[in-house]
Formats: sequence, C-alpha cells, structure tokens
Amino acid sequence: MNHPNLDYVRIFDTTLRDGEQCPGAAMSENEKIEIALHLAQMNVDVIEAGFPVSSPVQFQAVERISREVEGPTIAALARAVRGDIEAAAKAILPAKKKRIHTFLASSPIHMKYKLGKEPSEVLKMAVEAVRICREFVEDVEFSPEDATRSEKEFLRELCEAVIEAGATTVNIPDTVGYTTPYEYGELFSYLISKVAGSNKAIFSAHCHNDLGLATANSLAAIRNGARQVECTVNGIGERAGNTAMEEVIMSLRTRKDTFGVQTRIKTEEIAKASYLVKTITGMVVQPNKAIVGANAFAHESGIHQDGVLKNRETYEIMTPESVGIHSNRMVLGRHSGRAGFKDRIVRLGFSPQAEELEAAYQRFLEIADRKKEVFDEDIRALFADESRKSAEDKYVLESFHVTTGTKSTPTASIRISIQGKTKEESATGDGPVDSIFKAIQKATISDAQLSRLVISPVTEGQDALAEASVTLEKDGERVVGKGSSTDIIEACSQAYISALNRFSLS
Repeated sequence: MNHPNLDYVRIFDTTLRDGEQCPGAAMSENEKIEIALHLAQMNVDVIEAGFPVSSPVQFQAVERISREVEGPTIAALARAVRGDIEAAAKAILPAKKKRIHTFLASSPIHMKYKLGKEPSEVLKMAVEAVRICREFVEDVEFSPEDATRSEKEFLRELCEAVIEAGATTVNIPDTVGYTTPYEYGELFSYLISKVAGSNKAIFSAHCHNDLGLATANSLAAIRNGARQVECTVNGIGERAGNTAMEEVIMSLRTRKDTFGVQTRIKTEEIAKASYLVKTITGMVVQPNKAIVGANAFAHESGIHQDGVLKNRETYEIMTPESVGIHSNRMVLGRHSGRAGFKDRIVRLGFSPQAEELEAAYQRFLEIADRKKEVFDEDIRALFADESRKSAEDKYVLESFHVTTGTKSTPTASIRISIQGKTKEESATGDGPVDSIFKAIQKATISDAQLSRLVISPVTEGQDALAEASVTLEKDGERVVGKGSSTDIIEACSQAYISALNRFSLS
C-alpha cells in the first residue's frame, strides 16, 4: 500500500483514550459520543475511541462510537496479544472506516524490566501482532512504546519488520516526554530514510508534555516527514498531558510558509471543542493557554490595544474567528427575546431542540436579572448545563438557603426532589459549600466521596457566571458533575446534584 498523498497532516485524536487517562477526566458513554460527534464535525481524520479489552464499559463505548459516528476512521487500542486485538476488532466492527492500533515496548529499560524479553523476542511479537490485526482490518497502526529511548538500529529493524508484516501507520511515541525537537526531528529523518518500505506507511508523532515540548516536538517531526500527529483537545492526558491538537493545527495554518503542509481540520470548530472537553472533564483551561485560553486574544497593554485598533495584525497572528471565537460579541440582556437568544445559541455552534432551547432561555432570563450583560461565554455555559439535564434525572434541587459568617457555624437547608418526591434536609459544615454538600448527602443518603471541586469564573466582573465541577467517587467509579450560576453556592450545588444523577444512571 503506497502513500503518494503526503501533502497534508492527518490528525489522530486520542482525547477519548489517552486524554481520558488524565486523573479526574473520566467521561460517561454519552459524553464520549458527544465529543466524538464534534470531532467528526471538525473533520478529524482518526478518533482513537478507547482501549476495548480494558473493561466492558470501554468496549461498549468504543462499539457505540463505531456505530454512531461517521466520517473519521475509528481506532481501538490493543496490546500485542491476540485477546486484546480480537476485542478491538469486535468493538470497531460497526465502523465504516476502522483501524486497530497495537503497541509493544521497544526501549532497553522497558524490554528488560516491563516485558522481561530480549529484542529478538520483541521483534517476533510485534510482527505477529500486526499479522493478527491484518486478519481483521486493512488499516493497522503499530507503536514501539518508548521509542525515543530505544536504540536507533533496533527501532529501524522493528519499523521495517512491522511494515513488511502489513502495518500501514508507524507511530514513534515519545511516551515519557523525554526528547527534544532536534532529536525527535532527526529520528524521523533517520527512520524514513533508512527503513526499507517506509514509503508504504505513514509515520506518526505521539508526544507527551513532561518537559513542555510536546507541540514543538510534533512540529519537528512534521518538518522531517511525519504525516500524522496524535494529540488531544486542550492537551489533556497522563501526567503533563499530550500534544495539544489546537496548537499543532493553528501552527501549521499560521506558519504555512515554514511548514508547507496543512491539516484538513475545520479550525472554526476549535473553540467549541475546547469548551466541550473542558466542561465534560472538569479540566480547567489555564487563561494563558495558547489558542483556547481566555486571554489568548485579550489585549490589556495600552500599546497593544492601540496597535490592534489600527491594524489587528500588529499583535494578532491569527484571528479569533479562525478558531471559532466571535470577537464582535453580541451582548444580550433581560430585554432580549427568544429570537435573539436562539440566534446566538446557533452562532455558538449548538443545534437546540425546542425543549432545550426553552429551558435554556428561562435560565438565561434568570441570569439576565442578576447580571447587567450576558456574554457568549455565559450563554455557552448555561446552554451546556440545560442540554445535559434529562427527564431521567433522579435528583432535582428545588431550593436552598445558607447562613454563614465569621463567628457563626455555616448552615445549609435544602429542598430536593427525589424521583418526584420532595425532601428537606439541613446540615452544618466547615464552610457554606461544605454545609450544603453535607445537606445533599443527608437528603440523598449518598455515600459517594468528594475527590475534587473546581470553581472558575466564566466571564469577568463581580457579577460573573461561575462554573463548578465536582468529582465524586464510589465503589471504584468516578463521575464528574457540572453546574453554573452567578451564585457560587448554587453552581456547586448543581454540580454535586449533576454528579449524583450520573451515578444513578450508570
């Protein structure tokens, strides 16, 4: 299989697999579908949907994505053993375009201490794994794990052997974020020029960000012949994370004079993808994060503001619109009608059902009564909240009351509907949030443990909308709930209730 078409870089998104391995980033099956559908809308080339053999839940999610998401190739991860490969093949069977991604460690330290194998044994295992994959699919990717700490000659021999066995993509992972751009680029140049049959496979870059070099390393690989980059939305992933998809895409677009190669991504969908992953996982994006951070297109310096007003190119190397951010934002208020609200929702990339739109509009009116101005970010947050609510929700917070002060014990009282029946409870705590969480626990008789609470402002100012993310754990299962309100206590309460509802539906 020859690959004459090397004029574009394939985007292999592993948000749902490697990204989900980030502590606290667990996603429900429906949330994975939601992200996968948006990745397809972005025109991502490959979605790595998961690791099917790892659990029945993983298998089911991969199978459902394969069945419901069209456009991208759907990939499943498998160790270099028949059982893993068969599970992966079965999970991706419904997909119109399918790939099995198998891997095996190749560095001396991994082969000796993790595998307990000699290089010759690893070589045979890798070839056999690729051959088994080819029994099920034509599109096979092989990854020599910890490639950047592997011996170059053995890595060359291994790549050559798996291509001969039928691998169509060879991925060179920087598994522990160890390499530097110069070294990584040189490695790709060496392999592509020295591996017999290298023209029969696409070479791929997969970098981790332990030294903060993941994007730079990936771009160096592209400069030296890599034509696939494995990455995640917002750069989420294990430890310091993976290569950030948005950074690679916009680097290639902005510096096409340097790289001379592009992706096929609809960049205008980047901002929504970032927001979607942030709200679903509860992983907050730092304000100064490149491309998608809140400050990415903000100008506070007087000199910068003056320059941008005269000519945007003085201080902006890309436009906010190019990543899906509307710089000329429409500010809505309490007098805005349904038409204006719906127009803004659609412009922000949502496709609301009538019931979702009405519920979100009513929430908008509540917020508009508390805020002077309601911005795009506020609307995006409240609509995301409403669209995830379900008629199947077991718990609905009807009202709450909190008293607190410097010389008084924080006390919370709540009224909550449990499957249609109202229950009231009260509790004290170390603070107002702790007291209301304890009141909810008493009312729901929940033994779930709070492992993480993140509160972040959606917009600026004293009347800013706050977003809360609550992570609960019970019996080895972890769920994340989200809530937003101009009242931080209400946002936290809604997030806690949201997480409990996820437990009840699992």
